Formats: sequence, structure tokens, C-alpha cells
Amino acid sequence: MHTPVLLKEAIDALAVKPGGVYVDGTLGRAGHAREILSRAGTGSRLVGIDRDTQALVECAERLGNVPGVSLTLVHGCHGSIAQIVRDEGLDAVDGILLDLGVSSPQLDEPSRGFSFRADGPLDMRMDRSHGETAADVVATRDEEVLADLFRSFGEEPNARRIAKAIVKTRSATRIETTVQLAELVERTVGRHGAHHPATRVFQALRMAVNDELGELQRALEGGMGLLKPGGRFAVITFESLSDRIVKKFFAAHAGAMVSLQQGGERWEGEFPRARLVMRHAVTASEKEVLANPRARSAKLRAIERI
Repeated sequence: MHTPVLLKEAIDALAVKPGGVYVDGTLGRAGHAREILSRAGTGSRLVGIDRDTQALVECAERLGNVPGVSLTLVHGCHGSIAQIVRDEGLDAVDGILLDLGVSSPQLDEPSRGFSFRADGPLDMRMDRSHGETAADVVATRDEEVLADLFRSFGEEPNARRIAKAIVKTRSATRIETTVQLAELVERTVGRHGAHHPATRVFQALRMAVNDELGELQRALEGGMGLLKPGGRFAVITFESLSDRIVKKFFAAHAGAMVSLQQGGERWEGEFPRARLVMRHAVTASEKEVLANPRARSAKLRAIERI
């Protein structure tokens, strides 16, 4: 079962209003969405977006019995949030939530290829209806590109060695499964510490296959323009790369008052202006991490349009 991370903290950060209009840009299994609708109550509206068709089917069942609310489920990417919301006839919303990363059901299903805990096809697509798989990327990118990918998206210190080993191996046999790739990485760099040596490589491939950083940047830019004055934008991240993008984007819109040589001061920042709901990222409590280890790396940031 998928357990929503930082559930209370995220919904509190949205400051949900009765009868409000909200967007869950990464619907998942609807844990956060259900709580938003519960607090917003009768007359509220939720647009839920996800690129995983199976998630949408399950969400329709889980949210279909919430009375007195308007619910729209859309198959799409959160990077297209502005277009999707406007296509639904909405000009502005009271709040937006993004819960990034991979859901527990996706990780636990071997056929999705996100994890090497069980053998499965090296897929990693969140939307299996189109696009390259991780196996395609491993089979077609040259050594330089693979090394840069592992370095940039996985912050992998052995990126070059792993890329070289992949290119050498694939000349004899196609790398098609999660265990094949994980074992290749382990043979190449050895195993040290608690984490499997292929962890960063799998993260990098997943982020590349799904263009996660590009989708995030587009979602932040599009979402800010949708917020009503007083509307809030909350984002939960699980990797330092994603968190840095959110932190930098929110800081730019929060801006700063700059002193002028001639006296007085002036606000400098990106428009629309906003204020940080919390100065620092919120992380999961020790109790939540014990109950749900996936919450260990989660960080929540939120901003309010002013």
C-alpha cells in the first residue's frame, strides 16, 4: 500500500480553504488528494494529474465516493499543468501540490523496472504508453553521454567507469533487465556501505527517461502563474537535485529588499511576488520515518503568492 509522505505537513502548508480549487499535479494513489478534498469539503474542486494510467484508474475508485466535490482526473505530465488547468476552464486556483519521485506501487511492481530488488524489464517509464525505456537509453547512448547522465542526474562518482563497462558489455549482449544492470554496476565498482552501488545509476536513468527535472521546472513556472493572490504551492522532493531547483525557484519569487545608495530600498525578484511559507524545508519526523522509511529523504517547501 502506498503511504503518502508528509501528509499532514503538506496539506497544512496548502492552508486548504472550504470550497477551494486545487491541483494535485502528481496524483499517485490519491493519498494527498483525498485529504485536500476532505478539508475543502462541499463545493470544492480538484484537478488531479498523473502520467501513470494505472494510478488514474485506482484514483477514480478511491475518490469517486467523496460527496459534494468536483473531480477531474487528467492523463498528462505536471510540466503541462498550466495548459491542463486552463483547458478545464480555470484561470486561477487556490493551491497546487507536487509530490515528486516514484510511488511505492511503482517501486514494488517488478514489471515497471524502477527497482533492482526484484528482476524485471529495464523500463522506468512513468507513462508506459510512449517514449524510450531505460534499456533503450543504455543500449544507444555513447560512453560520454552515459557518463554525463550518471554524473549529472545521479551524482555518481564512478560515472565514467560504469559507462565504460556498460558500453563494453552491450557489445556482446543487450542489457534488458534491472538485475543485469545492477550486477554489472556492482562488478564494476564493488560494494561498500549500506546502499547498493547501482542506486545512483538507477536514479539517473529514471530521471532521464522521464525528464523529471525538465518537468519540474515547467511545472513550477506554469503553476506560479495559476495561483490566486493568497494561493499556495507546496512541493515534496526526494532528491537533492530536485530540492535545489525548488529552493532556488521559490527564493527567486520571494525576492529580497535591497538597499539603495541614494537611500531607501527596493524589492528585487521574479514575478509574481510571493512569500515563503517556511524558511527551511520540512522533513519527516522520526516516527514517520520508522513507519515509512521512504519518508527519510523527503523535503517539503511551500510558497504563497502575494
